[in-house]
Amino acid sequence: MTITPPALSVFEALESEVRSYCRGWPAVFDRAQGSHMYDEDGHTYLDFFAGAGSLNYGHNNPVLKRALIDYIERDGVTHGLDMSTTAKRAFLESFQNHILRPRDLPYKVMFPGPTGTNAVEAALKLARKVKGREAIVSFTNAFHGMSLGSLAVTGNAFKRAGAGIPLVHGTPMPFDNYFDGTVPDFLWFERLLEDQGSGLNQPAAVIVETVQGEGGINVARPEWLRALAELCERQDMLLIVDDIQMGCGRTGAFFSFEEAGITPDIVTVSKSISGYGMPMSLALFKPELDIWEPGEHNGTFRGNNPAFVTAAATLDTYWADGQMEKQTLARGEQVELALRAICEEQSGTRFRGRGLVWGLEFDDKPRATAVCRRAFELGLLLETSGPESEVVKLLPALTISPDDLDEGLRTLARAVRETA
Repeated sequence: MTITPPALSVFEALESEVRSYCRGWPAVFDRAQGSHMYDEDGHTYLDFFAGAGSLNYGHNNPVLKRALIDYIERDGVTHGLDMSTTAKRAFLESFQNHILRPRDLPYKVMFPGPTGTNAVEAALKLARKVKGREAIVSFTNAFHGMSLGSLAVTGNAFKRAGAGIPLVHGTPMPFDNYFDGTVPDFLWFERLLEDQGSGLNQPAAVIVETVQGEGGINVARPEWLRALAELCERQDMLLIVDDIQMGCGRTGAFFSFEEAGITPDIVTVSKSISGYGMPMSLALFKPELDIWEPGEHNGTFRGNNPAFVTAAATLDTYWADGQMEKQTLARGEQVELALRAICEEQSGTRFRGRGLVWGLEFDDKPRATAVCRRAFELGLLLETSGPESEVVKLLPALTISPDDLDEGLRTLARAVRETA
């Protein structure tokens, strides 16, 4: 397929230089359905990006679209801040019945605002309020958002530098396998906590991703996560799991921490919680932590009722039984086999992942970008991740068909061969 970059004069003339994805994918997209996007020139693209994990159920999912259209046509409430609405009630009931209760999770639900970084900010504020301490521990290569509190617990130097001011009250620790297994888990962390001369203030909380998406698809072992939960309990620190990209079924189970058998004190959820790609986020926390004063953390768009509608429809359709998890794990095995074949053919490559989030890492770091560029030319949308963009990131919709998944994996293999 030959693609002629479109004339982007209006974008170049009016839109900020901060724009990013459009530079790697020089097309003007017009329609999207399922696992495909279509540009205005009629080219078709298979989507292994899924709105950075916001479209776990594909573009314009017909079940969710029908629920949304019906709601709009009956003049359902669109904007309601945190007022009680029938749409919010339906979502909360579905979330309780399909997600919390079957997993015996006691969480209260907070709507902090429409974005993932807002959920993280709320989680950090609540942890500090509960414990009366300011320090937060995060991990190497973490990514938690672009607002100041979230950036303070993010590892990427380029993103941190954008803050323009010192980022304080956050301390990084080594993520699982940071030292390639040569150092016992949490040796440095525990030593600092126990040493009165270490300079580490007693943390209020630890925030962690079970799989670091932007950091390079770094997968924490279940035993490492269990040890972290035990350390937090021993040292009177709250455990926050950032499940913004890896939650909502991305790793198989609805929450990515389920495999480890832990119950975090606070969980942040966003991206695919609306199911339809609309802005929505949650902060979940144990009831005893709910010490907020009314309005202490608020936001004009914390009541996105159309997102409640599609979120409830998503839960009712895909999470009332265990089929979604089984399907995701089966699709993940399909990806794993394909990536193993690529790595056996191509030296200097490695792969890792869980469920339907996978990374293909290159020793020749710029090659990952070249692979994504060639994949786009062949009609496949992929992005890179990792501190030096050295990992090709696979994030297809959970609802992708086996045939479409196979097509995308064959295209990826071709792009890897043709950039060797």
